[in-house]
Amino acid sequence: MTRRRHTEIPQPPHPIERREPLPWEHPKSPEEDAEVAARLQAIMQDPSYLEPDRDVDFLHTDTTRGVRLQLDYLKAEQALTHHDIRHCIVVFGSTRLREPETARRQLAAAHHELAAHPGDARCARALRLAERRMELSRYYDVGRQLGYLVGKAGEGPKDSRLVVMTGGGPGGMEAANRGAFEAGAKTVGLNITLPREQYPNPYLTPGLCFQFHYFALRKLHFMKRAAAIVALPGGFGTLDELFGALTLIQTRKVPPIPIVLVGEAYWRSVFDVDFLVDSGSIDAEDTELFWYAETAEEAWAGIRAWHKANGSSLFNGASDAAANTPS
Repeated sequence: MTRRRHTEIPQPPHPIERREPLPWEHPKSPEEDAEVAARLQAIMQDPSYLEPDRDVDFLHTDTTRGVRLQLDYLKAEQALTHHDIRHCIVVFGSTRLREPETARRQLAAAHHELAAHPGDARCARALRLAERRMELSRYYDVGRQLGYLVGKAGEGPKDSRLVVMTGGGPGGMEAANRGAFEAGAKTVGLNITLPREQYPNPYLTPGLCFQFHYFALRKLHFMKRAAAIVALPGGFGTLDELFGALTLIQTRKVPPIPIVLVGEAYWRSVFDVDFLVDSGSIDAEDTELFWYAETAEEAWAGIRAWHKANGSSLFNGASDAAANTPS
């Protein structure tokens, strides 16, 4: 073999392949130990041999919860940043909010059922509930129109500086995503994994629907880019998000943003803010953290007027949006 002169510059080696194999590329020979195959199988099939990011059982242990919290935050954050989403109009609302046409069909079915079983208490209750849902169904249209108005506020489908964000489910959330979808705009949904699996509503933008494991990280993402919060009539979930946001703003943990409660009669029945003031549980100024609206146009005009009075822009940069992030 001709020896290479060390003063010669060698050819760059292949990034992976070698001319000669390394010793560990082949297992120990069975001629040296007859039990090699069985021992190697036991070693390499044990979960300890898996790389940590491929060991699902390990990733779901109590000790790796901190890593899972980071991933729950990071995956959505990376995608939202990639899409240049800076501000969101966050819309909450009941999963049980029906489209008006659906509510009408269910009301007719409830009337028919009671007529077939007069005096049946269960049928009578079902009819009362169907009547109430028929009344509330108008707020599905409010959410849908609001989503449309927000979707049309930018400079076309590629402008994602301001988008509608919801919890990604049916009802009031679907309505807002649907309106933005019909406007040709991007729209975001933050789903949550639950024991009873939920489907995302079909009006979300592919690539902008996320599943969270932790409610806390989902709440963080609701607030991080929120330029306003709009609450349609809702139940426990809506109340949870609404009062969480109000507390963050009341305590100035985050800078104030507009909060609009759609359906004054509904919300005054749900909680008596004047009673809270009279009881000394909150201060009078805390009642100024939100206001009521009945229509999408009224809510949207109020949000824009609030930002104008505040000297803030719904379309400002990502660095400004980050000022709303709870630390």
